[in-house]
Amino acid sequence: MKCLIIEDNEFLREGLIMFLQGVAEIETAGNGREGVDRFTSALQQGHPFDLVLLDIVMPEMDGQQALKLMRQAEKADGGVGPKSVIIMTTALNSPANMEEAMWDGDCSDYLVKPVSRSDLMAMLQRHGLL
Repeated sequence: MKCLIIEDNEFLREGLIMFLQGVAEIETAGNGREGVDRFTSALQQGHPFDLVLLDIVMPEMDGQQALKLMRQAEKADGGVGPKSVIIMTTALNSPANMEEAMWDGDCSDYLVKPVSRSDLMAMLQRHGLL
């Protein structure tokens, strides 16, 4: 499984990397703009990400905008093959943010921080990634 972790907090990013070691080939980005660039580049090279863990609150470009741009890139790429599973991660227990991500942004799922390894693995299994 090929995974992109987009998280501006280095401690949280490292934790997600530890959870996925041995399970995924991991790339990281520290903000939404960098994440969209990596996501788009992988699509263009014909090696899209199976999984994206996307923080909502980040500098330069927030997760909501990044999510929309990633889904637009998939459509522009012809929409062939399965869409990436994009899981939003948030420290905010904000139903409005999650509703926007799920319905308007076509987010696959979400996790509230702090993310536990067991919750993440259960979610990956539910989405057929394990």
